[in-house]
Amino acid sequence: MICGMAHGGAGVNDREGGETVTAGPSGLVTPVMHRIIALIRADALKPGAPIPSEASLSLAFGVSRAIVREALRSLAALTLIDVGNGRRARVAIPDANVLGLVVDHAVYTEHVSIQQIYDVRRTVEMRTAVLAALRRTNVEALQISRRAAAMRANFPTPELVETHDIAFHAAIAVASRNPMFSLIVQSFQDVTRKTWRIAWISRPSDEERMASIEAHEAIADAISRQDPRAAETAMAEHFDNSVKALLDAGVI
Repeated sequence: MICGMAHGGAGVNDREGGETVTAGPSGLVTPVMHRIIALIRADALKPGAPIPSEASLSLAFGVSRAIVREALRSLAALTLIDVGNGRRARVAIPDANVLGLVVDHAVYTEHVSIQQIYDVRRTVEMRTAVLAALRRTNVEALQISRRAAAMRANFPTPELVETHDIAFHAAIAVASRNPMFSLIVQSFQDVTRKTWRIAWISRPSDEERMASIEAHEAIADAISRQDPRAAETAMAEHFDNSVKALLDAGVI
């Protein structure tokens, strides 16, 4: 079943050939995008479910297939749908990379600062640590602990420490059982990669660098013991020390 317009009113007609496909607010593509999203929601389509064909959407919305095709391409670029050669478009699983692009762009255009990013991360990740301590499975607790142990084992190779550090935080977000937290934490990864090495080098000694790893081990231990208060405290201290390192380096 194809739902009515998302914003009410009759469909807007355009010519099948020779039309100017415009993605701006005054064009036809944006309203069609909104109507496809409304269709997905009204029909309660889940990730992986096919959406109606170009021909069906064109007929229902009163626009050409070219307009529908462009709307589908735009939705695919936002990773709201998945399109592939030779098959119908399908509802996509939300992708943290898109949110990550927004975060990265906001930092580069100085709409937000690194310190503001870390303020948000601190708040979000304190909560993920609490929820992970309450909800984690034994397998997830082991995975989190192994990431912390891998950071220690690879101490001489900062690139590997960084890889395991980022995966450590992602694993905690997954264990929180809140997919929104997982999306948010993963969206910070590009910014983290740009600041991680600076924070690592800015620590004046191997002892202080190892203290950072020990902070991750404390978080992992609290989650393993299912102690939400200790997990929250350890995560807060970890972020406070990371911010201090970036302040010392002059990044924030």
